[in-house]
Amino acid sequence: MASDLSAICILRNYFSFAADVHNQSTIENMKRDLLNLDINSQIGSCMPIASMRIGTFIHNIEVNPGQGGKLVRAAGTSAKILKEPKSRYCLIRLPSGAEKLIDTRCRATVGTVSNPSHGAKKLRKAGQSRWLGRRPVVRGVAMNPVDHPHGGGEGRSKSSGSYGKGSRTPWGKPCKCGFKTAKNRRRN
Repeated sequence: MASDLSAICILRNYFSFAADVHNQSTIENMKRDLLNLDINSQIGSCMPIASMRIGTFIHNIEVNPGQGGKLVRAAGTSAKILKEPKSRYCLIRLPSGAEKLIDTRCRATVGTVSNPSHGAKKLRKAGQSRWLGRRPVVRGVAMNPVDHPHGGGEGRSKSSGSYGKGSRTPWGKPCKCGFKTAKNRRRN
């Protein structure tokens, strides 16, 4: 009985040793393959933009070196390197279509962000929208005058009674016509 157990243990050790030898050879083959592959073209590699090629699709881009990824992080998005990153700055086309000069020392990840169908997902009911933290949007016309400048009045009227004003924000500022909010870039 004891000799049978020892024979089983020896066989088990032999097979595990043979499996380890087989694993060692496959590990060595994998290492050899990885050395031959170009790291710049591997999806998921994170490196400075200076070491990437023109036309590479990238995501999770830093704006300042060492700051961490700030740009192109939404589901299914990617940016493209337009000019060869040889100088201090590299031209990159963002998903919005805007082209931005970014420091070549900044890091980015090769490839596209996963889950491209995220935006196409249909919410089945109003409660699902609430689960995501989105509150209902109520029109100003449907409110009372104390709640919104468009509120009140008989029937459907934006004028809010005797005021006769155009479209306004809930805080009373004009939202369609002539109320400039952006600062002038050029000073005379």
